Amino acid sequence: MEGFSGNGSYQNGTPSKEAEFQRLATNIGSNIQKIIQNVSSMQRMLTQIGTSQDNQQLQNQLHQIQHYTNQLAKDTSKQLKDLNNFPPEKSLDPRQWKLQREKLHSDFTRALDSFQRAQRQAAQKEKDVIRKYKSANSDFAGPNQQQQNLIDIESGANNQSRTQAMIEEDASIELLQEREKAVRQLEADITDVNQIFKDLAAMVHDQGELVDSIEENVESAAISITAGNEQLRQAERYQNKARRRKVCLGATGLVVLIILIIIIIVSAKN
Repeated sequence: MEGFSGNGSYQNGTPSKEAEFQRLATNIGSNIQKIIQNVSSMQRMLTQIGTSQDNQQLQNQLHQIQHYTNQLAKDTSKQLKDLNNFPPEKSLDPRQWKLQREKLHSDFTRALDSFQRAQRQAAQKEKDVIRKYKSANSDFAGPNQQQQNLIDIESGANNQSRTQAMIEEDASIELLQEREKAVRQLEADITDVNQIFKDLAAMVHDQGELVDSIEENVESAAISITAGNEQLRQAERYQNKARRRKVCLGATGLVVLIILIIIIIVSAKN
């Protein structure tokens, strides 16, 4: 028993080109919505960076969702490129196919632009926090200061308070290093998004040429069909003219034959 073929979705048990095209387009649309939702979440988190609500959990959540969205954008760009190179079936209207791809391309570009702006805002806020901390702690992570702290501890002066201060300082340094690492990751991800924008620009160019070629082929086929129909009509006209000519010749021949018979009869009587 052959596979279901209703609406052209399956042919001999396997998805048709049209079904594959629509599946890929649906996945891209779903990814775009996820990017938009993630950007919205990032923007809410960004309002808390540098405030009393700023903590390690918030930073981890922000960095995770940012990096996940960056990977999602990469995957979507690849899928959009696959869609761009997807050969449509003859049953698909090239113009409809073009409009659907252009809409996905436009929606993805807008979502990607919002995401990159959120990335840059996050990087700037993190840098501001780091700069503010370093400015407020002139002895930040200074090896000389750490050595001095050790000397003070060894000398026994305020041993307990110095030890607690060093523990807090080490914890602050570790958190600051994590923030600096996150900023470097953000900057790397922003570079990835810049590359995606370049790929999108190249896709627009290639997509335009491909669609123009498809439409040109469709128009050429339409012209060929029109020309063929015209040739058929001309052949029919020629055939009708030839038929009428034969009828006229036959009638003329019959008239001539009748005249000859009459002449022969009259001559025989004389």
